[in-house]
Amino acid sequence: MHLRSLLSDLHPEVVARYYGCGTPLPPALDGATVLDLGCGRGRDCYMLSRLVGESGRVIGIDMTEEQLAIAKEHCDWHAERYGYASSNVEFKQGYMEDLAAAGVADNSVDLVVSNCVINLSPDKRQVLSEILRVLKPGGEIYFSDVYADRRIPQALKMEPVLLGECLAGALYWEDFRRIMQELGCPDVRIVKENSIALEDEEVEAKIGMVKFRSVTIRVFKMPLEDRCEDFGQLATYKGSIAEHPHAFDLDDHHHFETGKPLRVCGNTYDMLALSRYVEHFELSGDKSTHFGLFDCAPAAVSSALESGAACC
Repeated sequence: MHLRSLLSDLHPEVVARYYGCGTPLPPALDGATVLDLGCGRGRDCYMLSRLVGESGRVIGIDMTEEQLAIAKEHCDWHAERYGYASSNVEFKQGYMEDLAAAGVADNSVDLVVSNCVINLSPDKRQVLSEILRVLKPGGEIYFSDVYADRRIPQALKMEPVLLGECLAGALYWEDFRRIMQELGCPDVRIVKENSIALEDEEVEAKIGMVKFRSVTIRVFKMPLEDRCEDFGQLATYKGSIAEHPHAFDLDDHHHFETGKPLRVCGNTYDMLALSRYVEHFELSGDKSTHFGLFDCAPAAVSSALESGAACC
């Protein structure tokens, strides 16, 4: 279902005052359990409610009572609009640094999404560690956030104006990559990214030396190598994801045209074979014969954020 039509089905109060920097909602979610970090009034949660279907489940976590109160008011309204017997959305007050306190169990979630809120956390490593704790093996992280081409000077990290613009807490991309590698995820994939223009003169004067990007990333919880290795494997997209009948983009440099076999590295093969996407691909080959490094250039978060991903 197209995201625009999903948005048009939401209660106006849920859509009002939305602060995200993207729409991190991947496809193929029927029956999935999804966790939305920093859910606010529940905009993305209610779109996800439609995407996972009546048999799926959506959990929204936010630390702000006022926002959650508005979100909770409209559970029944959306369930009725979607034709569900009861709501499949649950909102919880809590902190993303401690999802256990909010009752999110180990290995219980298929997908974790977040829309421009992880940069607000004072302990981003802990947030990412918690995300991986609650994800099932083969589960997916898919979120949009702001990243920087260098470490933000300490003196600017508590600047109210910069905090309000989601800039003061932006992670240096390479630090994000290193954290993910330390947590067992050496291959972060970039789905899309856009530069952020600093249009406010006060903001530009304070932090204009830093280049910022809004980046949507995809990471899977599974054993992967830190480089792209060639095993002669192929992947063919079946065209079976309803929203993507003609092609599917795994990331910004893996475009799978329906019915066309594509050579893939071992990591890409595993991302498809060991995740919910497996039913949408024909996969051939194994890892019995190694042909060396897979020949592809590293994905980068623009020229300003070099070495954006660990793999192809």
